Amino acid sequence: MVDASSNLPVTYVDGFHDKDAVLKMTYNPLGNTGMKPSVISFGASALGSVFRQTDNSESYQVVKYVIKNGINYIDVAPWYGHGKAETVLGQGLQGVPRDAYYITTKVGRYLPEAEKMFDFRAERTIQSVDESLQRLGLDYVDVIQVHDMEFAPNLDIIVNETLPALQKVKESGKAKFIGITGYPMDNFRTVLERSRVKIDTILTYCHACMNDNSLADYLPYFKEKGVGVVNASPIGMGLLTDRGPASWHPAQPDIKDTCAKAAAYCRDKGVDISRLALAFTFQQPIPTTLFSTASLVNAKKNFDCVYTPLTALEEQTSQEVMERYMKPLNNKNWEGVEVKGYWDALRGQSDSFKTSKVD
Repeated sequence: MVDASSNLPVTYVDGFHDKDAVLKMTYNPLGNTGMKPSVISFGASALGSVFRQTDNSESYQVVKYVIKNGINYIDVAPWYGHGKAETVLGQGLQGVPRDAYYITTKVGRYLPEAEKMFDFRAERTIQSVDESLQRLGLDYVDVIQVHDMEFAPNLDIIVNETLPALQKVKESGKAKFIGITGYPMDNFRTVLERSRVKIDTILTYCHACMNDNSLADYLPYFKEKGVGVVNASPIGMGLLTDRGPASWHPAQPDIKDTCAKAAAYCRDKGVDISRLALAFTFQQPIPTTLFSTASLVNAKKNFDCVYTPLTALEEQTSQEVMERYMKPLNNKNWEGVEVKGYWDALRGQSDSFKTSKVD
């Protein structure tokens, strides 16, 4: 007879967790870190009211619910709500055993005004970590990450200034591991090859989706380097939903039109394209994928998507959608669109830098 407790992750805390829920969850190694995050993880951006006005009391419930039910990896950043998400998350974590979760935050992206948005200097980096720990009410985070490094003037500052500053943070005991994040995939290879600082994780978004699954091409390289992969935005920041993306979404019109047609096709079949999108992502050999919500109802729906397999109709519709709509896109992305908008705004060539991106 197999002892069920042998399948429990090291983050399991008896008396706090729902043991049956934890046993039901899948946990995967994250590179060479020794961490084993849940296959579905919690992005705390929504707690900063980045999608809608949220109720803090419900946000606290969401935090405790997801951890009690087996999610052990939480990602946040000072950019999300400009400090609010970290503050609300920290309050939600009160009473939760520190051993019950891994937590990550970021440095480098801060305020909504273009001229105040990014700062990758060493001094600001170290200061940012202290600010985040204070808001979170913690002594350390498990991973400290460079946020959206493509917006730096060049990657030299990331390699020569930001990452060495994070190494000092790690040596001080305020973080256990160092990560980098962003949208362009080739930047990860460039920084990993050039960095003198050991990089433990990468976080990218919208590249393990039905419309763009290009992350798959990079997974062997990351595995060879011993780097853990964290994925975000399995629904393409709203592309793969009935509602469709927000007006600020940086995708080109043909990507938006194709995804809208795919969503309509699914509706005609009585199928929710978001369920197909989540199932597609969870079938990829990726350690963990982030979702974000400040709604208890939506949090439970995300768990259901992990545990409830697609019906025969959904499976068939998914295959049809891939053949008719997604494969012809050939992993087309919007790399460079937001970066150009940011630099245009800085140079005064546009009124503002419009983005609500919250990866």
